[in-house]
Amino acid sequence: MEGNKSWIAEFILVGFQLTEEMELLLFGIFSLLYIFNLLANGIILGLICLDPRLHSPMYYFLSHLAIIDMSYASSNLPNLLANLLNHKKTISFILCTLQMIFNLSFASIECLILVVMSYDRYVAICHPLQYTVIMNWRLCTVLAITSWACGFSLALVQVILLLRLSFCGPQQVNHFFCEIRSVLKLACGNTWINEIFLFADGVFILVGPLSLMLVSYVHILWAILKIQSKEGRKKAFSTCSSHLCVVGFYFGIAMMVYLVPDNNQREEQQKILFLFYTLFNPLLNPLVYSLRNAQVKSAFHRVLQKKRTR
Repeated sequence: MEGNKSWIAEFILVGFQLTEEMELLLFGIFSLLYIFNLLANGIILGLICLDPRLHSPMYYFLSHLAIIDMSYASSNLPNLLANLLNHKKTISFILCTLQMIFNLSFASIECLILVVMSYDRYVAICHPLQYTVIMNWRLCTVLAITSWACGFSLALVQVILLLRLSFCGPQQVNHFFCEIRSVLKLACGNTWINEIFLFADGVFILVGPLSLMLVSYVHILWAILKIQSKEGRKKAFSTCSSHLCVVGFYFGIAMMVYLVPDNNQREEQQKILFLFYTLFNPLLNPLVYSLRNAQVKSAFHRVLQKKRTR
């Protein structure tokens, strides 16, 4: 680095200012939530793989959602738990960079997978006779691969733009993990290009998909109201309301974090939102899709019965 700039080998994650006793208590609570997240999403993923009745486009995308939720939580929580247990807040620059890539990637991929799932529900309810033709396995595979590729590409662009900057101190990241906007505040150079790309990324990955989903669900709602059978309306609405619940929670928090102008007064609020996002959002999908989905519950009972009969 030129002048008085020096390369920072590690960052200090400020997180929340807590006593050691409180950190140990939170370590226990967060560990239980993380384990429950892995188990719940793992069960959903296992059921979809084991039960042939769940081998349909809807559950194919739900399996991707389970993988994303486990991966998203795993990109943040292990480091947070280690810091709480060891009372050590440092993270190397390389690990911080990897954390940003994975965090941004999985968050973006989940947005795109939710859009694909809304399109799947739109075709299933608005064009039921053509469903198997439109949502064939080739299209499902292409949509899934495109979502993953696009998510990682967007994250790489953001991190590459960040790496062109120099960091000359302070080392303290005012967050409990390497959140890209918090890291950007430590850069020495001008970050306006990064801010523009981050905002554009947020519009592309949040506003665009949410608009498409709202259009899809307006058509879906209109189609549901036309269904004459009361049982048919109830079944269609139950499936869609589960997805809407996940979408509303996920996009609501993400838009508050990335599209609302940043300022120092909102930093503590954003940390709480991110913590809620990291701990509870990955648990929401298995809870919603298992408790409100008769097919998933039936698959779970069938798997248990097979194990008992062996």
